[in-house]
Amino acid sequence: MDFIRTDGANKDFIENCRLLDIDLERRVGAEIDRSKYAPLNQLDGIIGAIVVYDGGNAVGGGAIKKYDERSAELKRVFVRPDFQNRGIGTRLVSLLIEWAAELGFSRIILETGERLAESCAVYKKLGFKVIANYGPYTGMDESLCMEKDLRGDCESVV
Repeated sequence: MDFIRTDGANKDFIENCRLLDIDLERRVGAEIDRSKYAPLNQLDGIIGAIVVYDGGNAVGGGAIKKYDERSAELKRVFVRPDFQNRGIGTRLVSLLIEWAAELGFSRIILETGERLAESCAVYKKLGFKVIANYGPYTGMDESLCMEKDLRGDCESVV
C-alpha cells in the first residue's frame, strides 16, 4: 500500500469522497437526513489529503482541514469495503494526525456517528476522546464529535 500526500483537488481523492457518500447513504440514509451534512462535506478548505493506493488503484483516502488557529479537522476518511479490516484506515488516520501536528496544530477534531462503529473504534484506538458537538454539529443528535491532543503526541500507530 502506498499512502500519498496530495490536496483536495486530486481526482482519486474526489472519487473516494463520492464513494464515501454512497456508502453512508446505504448505511445510514434511511435513519438520518444526510442532506444537512452536504454543506459540511464540501472539499473547499482542505489543506491536505492522503490517497491510499494498492498497485496503482486508489482504495481509500482522507483529509485535514483547518478549523481554527489551533485545530485541524479530520474530513472524508473512507477505505473501500474490499480493503477494510486490514489496518489501512488506522494507518491512514495516523498519518493524517502526524501531518496535522507537522503543520503546527495542537489538536485534531472530527465528526462521525455512533452508527459507524468501525470508524469510532479506529478513532478511539488512536486516542480520540468524545467531546461535546462543536460548531455546525451542535444540536445534531446523530453526530458524535471527538478530539485528540497533538501536543507532544506525533507517534504513529502503524
